[in-house]
Amino acid sequence: MNRRTPTFSALRHARNAGDGGQQAARAAADALDPTSLRQTRPARLVANPAAARAAATRVLAVGAVSGTVTVSGDTITVLATVREHTAILSAIGVNTVQGTATATATVLYGGTTEGR
Repeated sequence: MNRRTPTFSALRHARNAGDGGQQAARAAADALDPTSLRQTRPARLVANPAAARAAATRVLAVGAVSGTVTVSGDTITVLATVREHTAILSAIGVNTVQGTATATATVLYGGTTEGR
């Protein structure tokens, strides 16, 4: 039986999922489409979808986080989930705890949002 309970462990897992999702989204935003790099207006950079998904998936795997990665032009969204089997809580029927978070990163030229 898997019940969702508002435990400190679940809150910690949600925070860990958020951290992993943010790191994965940032890594994916660095995977740029080479064609967009060659434009006369580099402010229109976009992510390479396959490379961005691969970069985010590697980061999630290192952190033992599962998730899905969505790439839409210059925006990468990661839905990250951390699950853990319980030891003590299983005595009362709570076999796993999990935390889920969504993180988004945007590809930017330079360090500004000028022109967005």
